[in-house]
Amino acid sequence: MTIAVPITLPQASHARLGAAATAIALLLAGCSKPAPQETPPPPEVTVITAQSQPLANLIEVPGRLQAVRIAEVRARVDGVVERRLYEEGTDVRAGQPLFAIDPRPLRAQLSAAQATFARAEATAANAQQDVTRYEGLVSQQAISQQEYDAAIARLRTAQADVAAARAQVETARLNLGYTTVNAPIAGRAGRAEVTEGALVSAASATLLTRIEQVHPIYANFSQSSSELLAIRQAVAAGSVKVPSSIERVEVRLVLEDGSIYERPGHLNFLDLRIDEATGTAALRAEFPNPDRELLPGQFVRVRIEAGMRADGMLIPQRAVTVTPQGASVMVVGDSDVVVSRPVKVGGLHGGSWAILDGIAPGERVIVDGLQKVQPGQPVRLAVATAQTDTTATTVTSDTNARVP
Repeated sequence: MTIAVPITLPQASHARLGAAATAIALLLAGCSKPAPQETPPPPEVTVITAQSQPLANLIEVPGRLQAVRIAEVRARVDGVVERRLYEEGTDVRAGQPLFAIDPRPLRAQLSAAQATFARAEATAANAQQDVTRYEGLVSQQAISQQEYDAAIARLRTAQADVAAARAQVETARLNLGYTTVNAPIAGRAGRAEVTEGALVSAASATLLTRIEQVHPIYANFSQSSSELLAIRQAVAAGSVKVPSSIERVEVRLVLEDGSIYERPGHLNFLDLRIDEATGTAALRAEFPNPDRELLPGQFVRVRIEAGMRADGMLIPQRAVTVTPQGASVMVVGDSDVVVSRPVKVGGLHGGSWAILDGIAPGERVIVDGLQKVQPGQPVRLAVATAQTDTTATTVTSDTNARVP
């Protein structure tokens, strides 16, 4: 018969056994490391190689259209409007009747002036007869020289009265003619500001209507003094070639819907002073408008071809990020690492921005895949494109290929 006798270990031995068990557990845990995860490959992007080329130096600024000539047709006599003689919103010719004002009061004034003129002529004729009779009598000393001089004075006074009466007749005749209000210029007549029965006044120059000439039509806009200075410096340096005459600078209009007005215009005015309040100079362009498509007061964008830039550069619009702080592009630098590059943009040429500064020829600009990359991140290049056509479709090539 076997008897089990319990063996009691000291407390220190229990502590040593626990520490050994813990060490064995940590050793086993270290030997069972998880399998390493695979690193995702760099994102793939599409790039183009920036190249310089002759490019029109476009400047696009907001502007507003204005009629070439504006005539405010106003009342020149007092009276009541009898009829409107034109159709509102139609073209009128110079001298065409527009309004008829009641002529009866002015016709009566003309009759009174003519009567005054006739009386003055009769008085002058009588004075002339007296002078003629006195000439013979004074030589015979039948009358005194004083009486003769008085007769001459009466004749001169009568002649002056005739001239004044004649002027009154002419004034009355002009006022009577003003009762028919004629168009001072040819153009588009606007809405009538008065209706039949309205009392108009010459003293307050009552506005009747307006006539505007809209063919051709002006586009008024302004340019900052800093931009004008930059253009002058570029011209002086030879990087921008401009026409010798301001009339040869071509201008285009971008309408409110984004379309381009089909008929080009040209600059015809450049102010030689800078507005102190805005720091800009006023400019004006003239455009043909035979079909009356452009209307005065319309807001447009004016696109000026300010010469040719010899070292121009086009980058697709989708590759350029424009923020209130400025524009920037993503460039693939050394070791295929993405670099954010601030740039200065010019005008739009089709679907591409003109880059004025910030990119050197030969640099690789990301055009597709921007949403997948961040500055400092390595990427894979996927493409080679026709450099002169920045909107061309890219062709995928070997992922290790580089853009030349």
